[in-house]
Parts: sequence; C-alpha cells; structure tokens
Amino acid sequence: MREHTMNAAIALVAALLSASPAIAQESPRWSLAIHGGAGVIERDSLTPEQDAAYRAALNRALEAGAAVLRDGGAALDAVQAVIEVMEDDPLFNAGRGAVFTAAGGNELDAAVMSGTDLKAGSVAGLTRTRHPIAAARAVMERSPHVMLAGEGADAFAASVGLEQVEPSWFFTERRWRQLETTLHERGDPVPSRPVGAPAPGGAMAEAAQPPLNERKYGTVGAVALDAQGRLAAGTSTGGTSGKRWGRIGDAPIIGAGTYASNADGCAVSATGTGEYFIRSTVARDICIRTRQGATAQQAAEAEIADVGSIGGDGGVVVLGRDGSVGFAMNTSGMYRGSVGQDRPAAVAIYGDEAPR
Repeated sequence: MREHTMNAAIALVAALLSASPAIAQESPRWSLAIHGGAGVIERDSLTPEQDAAYRAALNRALEAGAAVLRDGGAALDAVQAVIEVMEDDPLFNAGRGAVFTAAGGNELDAAVMSGTDLKAGSVAGLTRTRHPIAAARAVMERSPHVMLAGEGADAFAASVGLEQVEPSWFFTERRWRQLETTLHERGDPVPSRPVGAPAPGGAMAEAAQPPLNERKYGTVGAVALDAQGRLAAGTSTGGTSGKRWGRIGDAPIIGAGTYASNADGCAVSATGTGEYFIRSTVARDICIRTRQGATAQQAAEAEIADVGSIGGDGGVVVLGRDGSVGFAMNTSGMYRGSVGQDRPAAVAIYGDEAPR
C-alpha cells in the first residue's frame, strides 16, 4: 500500500512537470547588449562633455530596449527600439547623423534577424526612410524577400506606412564638415550643399560633438534575448564618409555584420571595415563558434583576431543563448553597453575599460 502511494505521488509529479515546462526549467533571463561604433576613440580625443554625451546616449538606448524586455516583450521589438533611438541621435553614424557620400547625400543600410526561425530582412541605400531598421524588419515580415536596395527599398518602406522624410532631415553640420575634410584629403571636388540643409553656422551646437578627425566606424547595433528565450540581432549604419558608386558594407549583409540563431546559441552585430567583415563572414562564423562550445566572449575575441589577421579592424557585440555578453575589438575604443534582468545597465567607450 505504501509503495502504491509513493508510485502515485511520483506519477503525479511527473505529470505536473510534463504539463508545466516552466516548473521543470527556469525561464530565460532577458539580456541586451548594444554598440555605437568602433574605431580610434581615445581619452584625449574626447572632451569630458563629449564623453558624457556618448555615455548618456548609450544609456538612453539601453533603457529603450530594457523597457521592452522588462515588460515581457519580444527580442525583435527590443532590438528595433534600441536602434531607432540611436538612428535619431546625431552622435551616431546611422539615420540622422549618418555620414555623407562623395555626391553629398546620405545612403542608409540596416538589417535585422530573428534567431528562432532564421528569418531576416535588410535594406541598403535608403535616402528617405526615417528608420532604416524599421524598413529592414518590414522586409522580413511583410515581403517575400530578404534584401531591398535603393529607390525600391524606400518605395517599399513608404508602401507599408513607414515614416518618410526629406533627405535634408539626415543632415548634420558635423558630418558635412567631415565629408569636406575627406574629399579635400583625396583631392576630390566637394559637392554643393544639399537642398534644404541649414545655412553654415545655423546648425545644431557642436558642444557635445566629437572632433572632426575622429576615425571610427559609426555603425550601431543591438542583440537581445527575451524572457521566452528568443534571440534577435539588428544593425544600422550610414556607411563610410565619402563613399562612392553605391558602396555597401557589412551591416546589411546577413552573416557578415548581422546574424542570430537560437540553434547556434548566439546573436551578433558588428562594426568595422565592412569589406573585411564581409570577406570573413564574421557574424555567422561567431555563431558557428558558439555552436561548437565557445562562450560569447571567446567567440567574439577569436573572430576579431581572424579579421585582424587579414587587415580588418572593428568590433563585435555577441549575446549567448544563456544571456552572456561578449564584446571584442581590435581598435582603441568601441561605444558599447549592456543590461540584463539580473544586472544593471553599464556602458563603456575605451578599449581598456570595463562597462560601468
């Protein structure tokens, strides 16, 4: 009789565990990590005001994503929320504040990927869509395609109701002056000031702006894990100052600058010399490394070392299936930060500092 009662109890517990997986296994703890570009970013190149401005901007972006995840929202929503904040911030080379092409315009690229089903969307060469990351997600969710470019990408974004702006909306005086410097150094002609741009001296104050000789790759990106265990990654950029011939870097290339896979156990967003990151298929390779047992940090460091071996520079942010974060760069700095369900927000700029 006693044995029968014990067996019945065991059976009941087994049934409860089978019916309620949450009892058997603790729910994933949400996690988020971001970057705002890597490059030659040194302490003596930023004033205290500029340093503080970047840290505040990173914290605003982190909070936008954390607010989504804290409320039980999806990783994709958190990634988009983060990047839209950074696309609207002139401090970063994405959206408003993007660098100019040699012709004097802005051409914007972005990509997003869902780790649960490997769905992805990307756009390149946008000139009128306010939030390229929203356009990339729309390509993924509202079209049969993965990548759209140029006028067609803007037309698609408009057709699904995404906000369109005049090209001059992306203008910042600082980036225009950066273009002038780049073209003068190359011996190329400087184009006319864009139609609708404010008159010289009438643009936003430069107090919090980095110096014009700042050499960095201002791509922005985010990787997220939500409470349901879903991974996602997204990246957005204005490319390189003075770019020509419709140049496209790694940011919108799935597997190069952006990748997420729950099966492999990672989400990645990269920033750097895009040509090298494309050739090295950086983001996909990192996920292969995590699938083979590397931690997020180990995979990030190993891949950046490989990029460096062929002459590339930049950095990556990696998020593991367990919520662990990896940052790696072979430059003197990378704007970056992370926050999680069990850890407070922390940001960093220079290569030799830990996020705080």
